[in-house]
Amino acid sequence: MSDDPQAHLRRAMLQQLRDWQSAGVDVAPHGRVLEVPEELLRAEVPAAPIAATPAPPVAPQTSAPKTSAPPPEPKRPTAPPPTPRPAPAAAIADGDKQQQLEILAAEVAQCVKCQELACTRTQTVFGVGNPNARICFFGEAPGADEDKQGEPFVGRAGQLLTQIIEACTFRREDVYILNTLKCRPPGNRNPTPEENANCMPYFVKQLEIIQPEYIVCLGKFAAQNLLQTEAAIGRLRGTFHEYNGAKVIATYHPAYLLRNPSAKRDVWEDMKMMLRDMGISIPGAK
Repeated sequence: MSDDPQAHLRRAMLQQLRDWQSAGVDVAPHGRVLEVPEELLRAEVPAAPIAATPAPPVAPQTSAPKTSAPPPEPKRPTAPPPTPRPAPAAAIADGDKQQQLEILAAEVAQCVKCQELACTRTQTVFGVGNPNARICFFGEAPGADEDKQGEPFVGRAGQLLTQIIEACTFRREDVYILNTLKCRPPGNRNPTPEENANCMPYFVKQLEIIQPEYIVCLGKFAAQNLLQTEAAIGRLRGTFHEYNGAKVIATYHPAYLLRNPSAKRDVWEDMKMMLRDMGISIPGAK
C-alpha cells in the first residue's frame, strides 16, 4: 500500500525547515518557497470528505426565575359580522314554505301568552291560502265564525272579501289570508296593545316565509300594526307603503263595508291601483 501523497509533502516541508534551521536560518527568506519534488505537486490529492456537523447538545431545561409578565396588549375592536339579509322568495321552495308554515302553526296553537284569549278561544286561527302567493290579505282578528272553523274570513265579511278577490281576477286559493291576532277577542272587542305585541312575531314570521309582493291591510288595526303607525286608515289608503320589500296597500275592512256600502268604491280604487302596478288588466275598464 503506497504512502499518502500528503504525507510525502509534509515530510518534504519538514526536511526543508530542518535544513534551514541547521544553516542558522530562523526566518524563511522572502520570496523563497519550499522546494517540493515535482512528482508530489503533480500527485492527485483526494478531497477529504466533509464531516457532518454534529447537532448541538440540548441543554437541560432549568426553571427560570419567575418574572412578572408584561400586561397583554388591548384587543383592537373588530367590526361585527354583517347581518344576513332575508333570502329572496325564489330561494325558498314551495314545499319548504308549506312545511315552515305548518311548524309555525303548531307553535301558534300552543301559545298562551294572552291568558284571556287562550282561555276563551275554541282554537287558534293561523292563516290559509297559497304559501307562494304574490298577494297577502292581512286582517285584524278572528270573529265568532273564524273561531269555530279555524280559518280567517269565513263569515259575512269573509264572503265579501272573496268577492273582492274574485273582482281582481284571482281565486281565494291564489292568495294568502291571515290576521294580526290568531285568537278571537271575547265579544269581538278590539285587540289590546299587549295582544297585538304578543301576536306580532307570528304574523311577521308568516310574511317572512311567504315573502309576498303585495300586502293588502284590511282595516286600521292591520295597517297600524304592520306599518307601525298611528295614522288613520283614511290617511293611509290611496298610496303604496313598504314593508320588507313588499308594497303595502291600506284599505277598509270588509266588515266596515257591510255597515258602510258607499265605501266599496274606495276599496275598489285601492284594488285597481294594485292591479295597475302588477300589470294586470282591470276588469270592465274601457
